[in-house]
Amino acid sequence: RGSCSRLHLFPLLQVVVERRLSEGQGLLAQRAGDEGLGEDLEGGVALDVLLGLKARAPVNFDIVAVNLDQKQPGFPEHVLPEYLASIGVEFTVLEQDTYSVVKRVIPEGKTTCSLCSRLRRGALYTYAAKNGITKIALGHHADDILETFFLNLFHGGKLKAMPPKLESDDTRNIVIRPLAYCREKDIAKYAHHREYPIIPCNLCGSQENLQRKEIKKMLNAWEKEAPKRIDSMLAALKSVVPSHLMDTELFDFRTLGGKLERDTRWFGANEAEDGETPPHRTREVTVPLDSLLRRAGGA
Repeated sequence: RGSCSRLHLFPLLQVVVERRLSEGQGLLAQRAGDEGLGEDLEGGVALDVLLGLKARAPVNFDIVAVNLDQKQPGFPEHVLPEYLASIGVEFTVLEQDTYSVVKRVIPEGKTTCSLCSRLRRGALYTYAAKNGITKIALGHHADDILETFFLNLFHGGKLKAMPPKLESDDTRNIVIRPLAYCREKDIAKYAHHREYPIIPCNLCGSQENLQRKEIKKMLNAWEKEAPKRIDSMLAALKSVVPSHLMDTELFDFRTLGGKLERDTRWFGANEAEDGETPPHRTREVTVPLDSLLRRAGGA
């Protein structure tokens, strides 16, 4: 019961703080899983949370549950419509044969998830734009976001995850992730408690050696070794210091001028044992650039 309370409280607080929803807007809740990698727990929980928010949030908005029938073999077409009708939720089923496209384009043995995800997202964006829906709610949770960060770090060479709120490249859609601050284990407990109908993705589930699965194994092992490590990494995603990375698009290191100004929390004297100076001992150190270059060159 405690995890159920957290799942409703966290998104409600974030809606109020970040103003993800505005008065009179329409919201599309995608009934789909975590990019096709597992059973559809997140979609059901996200929808349930949004229904709870609709009743309690300080803004009025409408919810339309959307499911994409991608024409995968064995897909039980009746399950979700029957469930959504039973709880009185307005819903739409989009039929788009992305399965055939994926099977035709992706070579045998290669991962299909990336293309499948893009096709599914495109269908949702198009539907939302045509129907005047201003927000698209996806079921990604905190573990998904952290896994995506490491996927991009290890395989994409970039520091990139998934934000709680994102404007699409064409500016037509806003994606929100109501479960962005909720852990997968809490979602699983809540879904079990609510007895949602589960529809597994047979296409993704049949693939071996998925990179995301390997990342998940790594994170699970880390959490067993150090239970607070996951929480620390999630906190790090909300505390970025661009000036201490190497991206010149975020921080222009090349035109700092004739002097380098460095914070002694990271450089210089009075460092603590861990290399960080306590805040009350922070001071600015100015080093002439030409002098620094001569030292580096052994002059």
